[in-house]
Amino acid sequence: MFSGIDEVDWASMEHAYGPADDVPELLRGLASDDPAEREAALDGMYGAVHHQGDVYACTLACIPFLFELAVDPGVQDRGSVVELLTSIGGFDLDEDDEAEIDEDEIEGAANYAMAAAAVTAGAGVFFELIADEDPGVRLAAPLALATLHRHPVRVLALLRERLPVEPDEEVRLALVEAAGRVALRHRPLAGRVAEWLGRLASRAHSPGLRLAALAQLARCSPDGLPGDVVPVVSGLLREMRSPPEESAPEGDEPVDPDAEPADPEPVAAAETCRGEQVATPTLVGQLRSLSAQENAGRGAPWAADLLRTLHVGLDDRVGDRTALLADQLRSPDRRQRIDAVRMSGGLIRAWRGPYEELVALVGGQLSDPEPRLAEAASHVLEELFGLAAPAADALAARLADRPGDWVKSWPSGPPGLGSTVKALARLGDVRALPALAAALELPQVAHDVGFAVGHLGAAAQPLAGALRGRLAEVELDEGAYDRASPLLAGLTGLRAGEATPEVLRVLRGAPDYRGEWLRTAALRALGSFGPAAREAVPELRALIRRPGTASATEAAEALWAISGDADAVLPVLIEGLQSHHVHDRRAAAMALGALGTRAAVVAPRLRGLLAHEELWLRVDAAIALWEVSGRSRETVEALLAGWERSRHVRVRVAECVARMGPVPEGSAAAHVLRSELASVRRHNAMDGGYGSHDIHEDEKLLALCRQALRGTGKGTTA
Repeated sequence: MFSGIDEVDWASMEHAYGPADDVPELLRGLASDDPAEREAALDGMYGAVHHQGDVYACTLACIPFLFELAVDPGVQDRGSVVELLTSIGGFDLDEDDEAEIDEDEIEGAANYAMAAAAVTAGAGVFFELIADEDPGVRLAAPLALATLHRHPVRVLALLRERLPVEPDEEVRLALVEAAGRVALRHRPLAGRVAEWLGRLASRAHSPGLRLAALAQLARCSPDGLPGDVVPVVSGLLREMRSPPEESAPEGDEPVDPDAEPADPEPVAAAETCRGEQVATPTLVGQLRSLSAQENAGRGAPWAADLLRTLHVGLDDRVGDRTALLADQLRSPDRRQRIDAVRMSGGLIRAWRGPYEELVALVGGQLSDPEPRLAEAASHVLEELFGLAAPAADALAARLADRPGDWVKSWPSGPPGLGSTVKALARLGDVRALPALAAALELPQVAHDVGFAVGHLGAAAQPLAGALRGRLAEVELDEGAYDRASPLLAGLTGLRAGEATPEVLRVLRGAPDYRGEWLRTAALRALGSFGPAAREAVPELRALIRRPGTASATEAAEALWAISGDADAVLPVLIEGLQSHHVHDRRAAAMALGALGTRAAVVAPRLRGLLAHEELWLRVDAAIALWEVSGRSRETVEALLAGWERSRHVRVRVAECVARMGPVPEGSAAAHVLRSELASVRRHNAMDGGYGSHDIHEDEKLLALCRQALRGTGKGTTA
């Protein structure tokens, strides 16, 4: 094995962490008899040689040796090697990708292409591995074939032939998943695959196999799903929870890929597919350990993945998905409910719909004694803001029952509020007040307590004294920003003008380290106080004497809010509008808009910014132009152009359009707003990522669209 490995000039190559001269050792480690050494070698391959999916010259040089490992029956954990080869060779570079490649990316793109060609050229070995004695190899081989082999018809035939004789349940599911992958990669075969999957889903196979067939059918041909897919899937989940019943033998029937016999006796996947498990400090080892903990005691650890695949395939069928999750949340199986809670969060995060019943069921999990279930539910509810209302009483009950969870401490960084506290506060529910008051008494204030106070608004007024007292105690050293910013945020949300002396102390004594951030937070607090902060006027007048700087713009904005002295702040904001920094120009534009017609003189300058290359500046300038001139036609045109250009500006645009209202029926603005309201997909939904405020922002957008169409604003978009 490894003939010629020492003849490769590894030292001349690099991987993610420098010279690749350690790659031969990693390859040999994959063949070791020591499970820990194999695990460490695999971790090194993913961490350096194939870092985050990248392909380097050394990655290409590894491919022949990885194939040697994959086919050698004396090597253990070969399934992991097959998975690694699949990852290295499975990158698809389509025409759209090729058009976007710049000169700096040409070499990387060429490496991907060469890796795909090299692994695909050797993919024929996976035909033999699909019947390997090692179930871990059999588990990895189907997807490798579906992803890499050039002849999908042959692959599909092999998958169908193998299914009736494969004894391992998890491998059987992998065969079905691979068929779905074939259909997705080779669309002309989708009909053939869908027909087969439909037969698998409707016949007397194990519930896991039928669920896998439905999940893949949803991915590759959702129109082929049965009309009663929700009760069918719910029934399969109930079967999977029930102990298997003994059944009479089926009799001697011929093996026919289109009419398969009864399922072989399933073999426990955890015992067969992954071989000997060891605890290692590697990333791969930690991930496997977490997975093992998550799946401990599960009769069907793969069920959650099948359901997630099914949900992805159901896509915008929110009603079906909601009904399915509601059924799961009523399951006596806690693990199914944990999965359902997490998937409920994913559904609500990406799609709009009536979720009252689902949210109430998620809230019902808060009282469960299983800590993972209750914790998962509280984290989902935390992200829902107003949509969490059906679970408000459940949140309040958990809050009262578990004061130890009000504030969470971490090994590094400041403490933070527990998810139950944040969820209740984001509802504006006063029952969160005791937890927030307790958080303000701790030696170190939770970093997010101020935002929670802001969501409660006037209801949190009893906390003003504690916020003010803690701010007065903050030492103005290098840690001042971390200690003071939560308190300033809370006072800003309360508009607590009585705290002006304490805020001024912070403003005057801000240290060099993060001092600019701290001054910004203090100025925003003073501005929110309005006329109640008139004691700060002399300080603010001194700060605006450096026009063109960010601090001058922020001080001018606060001065206007407190004194209404347009003559003093207008020259400062006009200067800020000419800053070299886009962020500062945006701040100046927004501040000028707050002056209204008192700043009408800047209308030509704002109009000139409507053609600026920076989208956010164009949007802010358009809004300010309407605010200072009262003319909406050119503003609406610029705003709608921004709306179409980027979903990220839509809330800001809708805020302005709603204030303009009423939107004329039949206008371009009305069409855009109605189209947004008709969309089931959330405007900010992302594949593979999300933000903690995504649901809140999208619900805010919907409310603004409705407000604009109702015409409750003060102006007109005509």
